[in-house]
Amino acid sequence: MKFFKITKKFRNDEDGAVTVDWVVLTAAVVGLGIAVLSSVRTGTQTATNSISQELAGSTVNKTFTTGE
Repeated sequence: MKFFKITKKFRNDEDGAVTVDWVVLTAAVVGLGIAVLSSVRTGTQTATNSISQELAGSTVNKTFTTGE
């Protein structure tokens, strides 16, 4: 009889269901984060390449003046 009480209590306990919900929600957030990062990555690489090409084609003129 004690075994049946334990199994009935275990079956009626819903604390584990909340854990499963949080695991699913966390997995969804991580998945969305990865999707956003992969989307932003392409634009960032394009901008980085454009800036790099612009800087590679420029020259720097050094002119120093003193405050005298």
